[in-house]
Amino acid sequence: MDQDKILRKHLIDLLQGGNAHVKFEEVIADFPAELRGHKAANLLHSAWMLLEHMRIAQWDILEFSRNRKHKSPDWPKGYWPATDDPPTAAQWNASIKQFHTDLKEMADLVKNPKTDLFAKIPWGDGQTILREALLVADHNAYHLAQIVDLRRLLGAWPDK
Repeated sequence: MDQDKILRKHLIDLLQGGNAHVKFEEVIADFPAELRGHKAANLLHSAWMLLEHMRIAQWDILEFSRNRKHKSPDWPKGYWPATDDPPTAAQWNASIKQFHTDLKEMADLVKNPKTDLFAKIPWGDGQTILREALLVADHNAYHLAQIVDLRRLLGAWPDK
């Protein structure tokens, strides 16, 4: 297998989670509905806030990576939901669905052999698709760990 294919496979593995990180599905799938808006003592965010932040940030990075005309939300307000609680169960589920869609699209961008992982993104200031894919993976892993900690503190993380 050539170096390019190996690198792309490693990036996809990192984006999809597992290996040294818990997978998104393991953290979110059975999150109790009644706790989605709760914060634990001394923690700043609820699960809804973290989920939406992950979705928004991932979408922003994806769109920046592929769309010259994309405008990022204002920082920090545009990257966080306005409420601790998801407005509805349907919005919680829609956020999860959109997270999966955008993650797949980032993975598809990385998988595409026509994507030069090392080329500077013309509308950026030095970023590459490689850097953006690593940023998505790193950001998601960080916040998934926060959700795991939140679940533990709320008594909603199964002992494994």
